[in-house]
Amino acid sequence: MIILILSSVIGGILVGKFIIAPDLASNLSQMTTYFLAILLFGIGIDIGKNKDEVLSKIKQLGWKVISVPIVVAIGSIIGAVISGTFLTLPFNEASAIGAGFGWYSLSGVLITKIYDIQIGSLAFLTNVFRELLAVILIPLLAKTKGKITLIAPGGATTMDTTLPLIIQSSSSEIGVIAFINGIVLSSLVPILVPFLIKL
Repeated sequence: MIILILSSVIGGILVGKFIIAPDLASNLSQMTTYFLAILLFGIGIDIGKNKDEVLSKIKQLGWKVISVPIVVAIGSIIGAVISGTFLTLPFNEASAIGAGFGWYSLSGVLITKIYDIQIGSLAFLTNVFRELLAVILIPLLAKTKGKITLIAPGGATTMDTTLPLIIQSSSSEIGVIAFINGIVLSSLVPILVPFLIKL
């Protein structure tokens, strides 16, 4: 799976660099959105087919379903602050970058508007790398760790871009928890990033 993902990314880079005309490249964002919607539709069908198992898993976990995004959020921010100390980033900058939870397009823009373009750019890149690392780590973690741990690397992206990978590497039940995780974290980004950057 990892080889397929990395090959796809490298192949896409090469096609984008040498084959696709620049005017076609401008339509890629819209095409990507449509393909992602189709992919999520397929995931919805899979979850719908297994709805009894999914609902029983959610009932079984109860409040623990919400504990996953809370723990992921706390871990992400603490990890960013610890990493920030090595880069001599102040607490507010490091924590706000970590609170992007992988949602690079929003966190980078928020920090750029509210605070500083350089830190906004760093937030953008950090969260892009988080998503790329998640794509690499999820299949690896699936082989060695518990299935619930597959959710953490993806952060907010577990409701869309990394969701198919999580389901493929685990189950529909974990996919539902991942989706909830993504929704909660995505809801927290526009609240936490501005709050933390102003500290």
